[in-house]
Amino acid sequence: QVQLVESGGGLVQAGGSLKLSCSASGRTLSNYRMGWFRQAPGKEREFVAAITRSGSMIYYADSVKGRFVISRDNSKNTVYLQMGSLKPEDTAAYYCAADLRGRPWPPQNRDMYEYWGQGTQVTVSS
Repeated sequence: QVQLVESGGGLVQAGGSLKLSCSASGRTLSNYRMGWFRQAPGKEREFVAAITRSGSMIYYADSVKGRFVISRDNSKNTVYLQMGSLKPEDTAAYYCAADLRGRPWPPQNRDMYEYWGQGTQVTVSS
């Protein structure tokens, strides 16, 4: 079983940037496809981005395409989400998730992930 811990959230002005990290322990992260999701108050948790085990394939939600970049460093057991040109509507708790079984690509649904972190809050002020 893998344990995931997100960090890097905070308060930022619109147009600014933040870099989130998701550190894994308990298992080697390279065995997992990884994803980022977010959940705003009163809304469903939504897909943000996903990356394959080697990083060779990446997929983004349309709402973040061109502004966010997902990456991973398997030697550090860490996945990142670089967020730029942030908007107030990006305000949410951000979660990383791990998929061991290799669901059909792209893994946009929450049910495709077995393990989740506790989340980190991102607040974008206007």
